Amino acid sequence: MSILKLENGQTLDNLSDIQSELGSLNIQIEHKNLGKSLHLSDLLAQDILSQLDKQQILLSYQTEFELLKQQAGYFCYDLLALHPGSPNLYTLTAAYSRYHTHQDAEALYILAGEAIFGIVRPEGNRVQLLVQAHDYIHVPGRVEHWFAPTASLHIKALRYFTSADGWIPQYTGTKLQDSLRNER
Repeated sequence: MSILKLENGQTLDNLSDIQSELGSLNIQIEHKNLGKSLHLSDLLAQDILSQLDKQQILLSYQTEFELLKQQAGYFCYDLLALHPGSPNLYTLTAAYSRYHTHQDAEALYILAGEAIFGIVRPEGNRVQLLVQAHDYIHVPGRVEHWFAPTASLHIKALRYFTSADGWIPQYTGTKLQDSLRNER
């Protein structure tokens, strides 16, 4: 389940309270247990996945993707799989753990592990949203945020795209607040 940490240090773990707090940004957050097979759970528990494993995971979520495609206009999706030994872990973490925006929405369904979104609200306040397994998040385009795995460095997530280049980060220069970012 998601946890939202407000700038004043207060935390919210009730989904409707979190949705209300993020409503001004049109951020969608839902908790969906899609009830996949035990075999898929075994795959998601592995650090290293073969290409065949990744394809199997993607295929098992094809029906859900088709529904989201109709609802939100996504045209493709992929699997983000990070663990401490990932060859691109630090490159991806460095790229997305700075405040940025995107032309398109950033949408993820967390399959395993957890990550943090740092979000700037319209009035300038900054909040931190922890997303965990079975959380779906849709951050609209042009919402200033950062994204990083938690200290465990484990996350597997489906990423949904509405265009081929809409996820390219446009850095804003906003400085991170270490007190919010490093507590998890």
